[in-house]
Amino acid sequence: MFGRRPSVLLAALSAATLIGSTGATAAPVEPAPANPAGAAAGRDCHPIKTDARFRGGLSDPVDVLGFELGEQAVTVRESNRLLTMWAKQSPRVVSGTLATSWEGRELKYAIVGRAGHVTPRGLARIRAATARLRDPDTSRREAMRLAYRTPPILWVAGNVHGNEESGADSALKTLYNLAARTDCAARRIMDNALVVVLPIQNPDGRAADRRQNMYGFDLNRDWFARTQPETDGKVALLQKYPPAVFIDAHEMGGTGFFFPPNADPIYHEITDTSLGWMEIYGSAMAAEFRRQGFDFFQREVYDLFYQGYGDTVPTTGFLGAGMTFEKGGDSPIGVRTYEQFVTQWITLSAAADRADKIMRGWHASYVESYEQGAQGRLAPNEVINPENEVINEVPDRLVRHYFLRAGGPAKQAQVQEIVRHLQRMNVTVHRLTEPLRVPDYKPYGRTVRATTLPAGTYWVPMAQAQKHWIQAMLNEDTYTPFPFFYDVTAWSLPLLGDVQGGSAGATLSPEATRVPLMAEPAAPELPAQVPTVGVLELSDDWVQSIGWLRYRLDQEWGIDHRTVTPQGVADGGLDGLDVLLVPDGPSEDGYEALGEGGRDALRAWVNEGGRYIGWSGGAELAAMTGVTTAVLDAPTSDVPGSLFRVQVDEDAPMAAGVGAYAWQFYAYDNVMRASDPDDVVVSYPQPESNDWFVSGFARGAEELGGTAAAISEPVGDGRAVVFASDPNFRAYTDGTATLLRNAILQPGQAAGSAAAGAAQRADAENMARDAARMLPDLREPIRVSVRPGSAEETTAALRDLGASWVEQRSAGKVTFLLRNPRGLSSDQHPWARRLPSKLQAAGVQPIAVTLPS
Repeated sequence: MFGRRPSVLLAALSAATLIGSTGATAAPVEPAPANPAGAAAGRDCHPIKTDARFRGGLSDPVDVLGFELGEQAVTVRESNRLLTMWAKQSPRVVSGTLATSWEGRELKYAIVGRAGHVTPRGLARIRAATARLRDPDTSRREAMRLAYRTPPILWVAGNVHGNEESGADSALKTLYNLAARTDCAARRIMDNALVVVLPIQNPDGRAADRRQNMYGFDLNRDWFARTQPETDGKVALLQKYPPAVFIDAHEMGGTGFFFPPNADPIYHEITDTSLGWMEIYGSAMAAEFRRQGFDFFQREVYDLFYQGYGDTVPTTGFLGAGMTFEKGGDSPIGVRTYEQFVTQWITLSAAADRADKIMRGWHASYVESYEQGAQGRLAPNEVINPENEVINEVPDRLVRHYFLRAGGPAKQAQVQEIVRHLQRMNVTVHRLTEPLRVPDYKPYGRTVRATTLPAGTYWVPMAQAQKHWIQAMLNEDTYTPFPFFYDVTAWSLPLLGDVQGGSAGATLSPEATRVPLMAEPAAPELPAQVPTVGVLELSDDWVQSIGWLRYRLDQEWGIDHRTVTPQGVADGGLDGLDVLLVPDGPSEDGYEALGEGGRDALRAWVNEGGRYIGWSGGAELAAMTGVTTAVLDAPTSDVPGSLFRVQVDEDAPMAAGVGAYAWQFYAYDNVMRASDPDDVVVSYPQPESNDWFVSGFARGAEELGGTAAAISEPVGDGRAVVFASDPNFRAYTDGTATLLRNAILQPGQAAGSAAAGAAQRADAENMARDAARMLPDLREPIRVSVRPGSAEETTAALRDLGASWVEQRSAGKVTFLLRNPRGLSSDQHPWARRLPSKLQAAGVQPIAVTLPS
């Protein structure tokens, strides 16, 4: 397959920006305006070397803070104070609040530009013109006129991870320089662009010096789902001020700097035009970093694939250039702030120099998007690194339409949520008013067939400006092009929500009406009798799974709960509880912290009528303590985060409203087998059956065939419900979260195993304990799977990095589970980001490499 190359990208960019997508000759470009910034923007006006000249009237940060920006990290309160103050002092700046965090902190932003651009009337004009440029129906002549007169909107955002400070400090420095300076380098940006500055995307995390927000969400994984107010408000503001450029400033381990171009894999619906702009900005930054002697790298580690990042959503959802910048956090704050500032200033300067070309290319991208959708063409899979090869081709099948089946009452809210999500990203959704005969309908995970869709079915035509986003959100599969994984590989909204639907490529003319903006679905009603619920916290530094659960309980389901610690279980911590929820976490730590007294108390509580509900690490703890007889084994497959169709026992109370099938998110989770087949509520189909289907990357996943995904078994007078995987992953796996909610609220089958079965139960408990104690306790390991012939070279490369590992061998594969004792993400790990290039240098072509996210 012919892959993307810089020269190809730049050629595509040139064609898109100069002649558009139809191949016709462009209308003559109007002559450039005679403005001082344009005249000064030549060789004598260097973005960084130009002497900065400041106007009066704007408070210097040192006078407000008592220190220079970069001398120490500013607080959330100090950052917000500067934004508000500068907006009052300068006609170039306006500020606002896009959201309020869970802990009540404002997410303040500022917009900076020419005085005439940032008035209410000026901003309204720019928004209207930008909307016209994003509209494929806008004529070529009007688009050329608008591109010449409309400044591109450029975003600078920082601190989405709360403990990565310098992105915020540098964004404030960029804002101050734009608002206060009068020299040509500043005027070039101010005259030709509108800049939105969002210094702090995660104020609660910054205040607490933690990566995640209050509920334990990594906000750089929440972009498409928008579960958190910090993300939802930000994406809503992006809709108002769509980004031609979005800079997302991060920190990583070490002292170097990463900026685009990105590494493979790259999502297939990201346009060549967007990638071409990233090449231009990356080249400009690289030149300046070489000039100043700064350490940097490109095309390594940081991919552009998962549609939950601060670079992928601005790119796929807005057809801009979304870019992740990563500065090594081991450098002093002053160095970090300055280098971040350089990348921001260089990018803004390079974009301002090409303002009209950006806007022409932007419009051409939306025209091309519409035309691709009308023709039913999905973008092909390609790779950007010359040495890489595509492993999965996008199918050569036309897709002109997506359909969502309305379903019964239990599914209505989920369908409504998906439709609302699409609409809030400028996707037009229709609803059939008459039945529609579809000759080539392909239900999700099934074969193509002719069918008649009933009136009431939702119809999403691909012939829209947002074709790329529609495919990203409604896809059946992501068609992973390259086996390197920085995050999960499946995220289809209908699959996550367990909503029936599918696609078609035929030319159709449905009788349908456009759906007005859907209201947010109402929260599900609670039953008259709600059990008392406790949440067992296995470790106070394992925040994500328990945080996702608390968010669901507090904000979506309205179920009161209290936290239980392992140390408190022996002292009556379970008294008065009907249900104990045990989310993912380090089971070995929880087991030790319980102690013998806590383990005895936990077993007694369940046997006396308590309901234990655990998943992942919580399922392991249930097996280790004898609460469940489920046998758990470590996986041998490579599944970094995919969706599997699973079969559901519809007669089970916890399956109410789910249906015969659901979609289970699975990511290197344990393989679970029930001691009694009658206890299985959710199971994986056999690989040879028509029900077997995986969305996302999977190698060797056939080992899951016929195993259990969820078990509900009687334990004395109580019950144990265990899920092998997290049913509430990132609080966006809504389909399996329904199973979890039912397990909490439904009374369940009659409990009680007869005393005559006590010996058999004891044997099964012992088998489960033994299997659980054999599971590796590696804490978010780094995984490298290679063919046996590459094992020696891989071992040498890992030794050079100073890694330690557990080795697993299976047919045709050797897997190295690299220890990661502090559970670090790959961007914070001291050498994880060097691993792919190290393997490449050793001549290793891996089956899969999965870095912890």
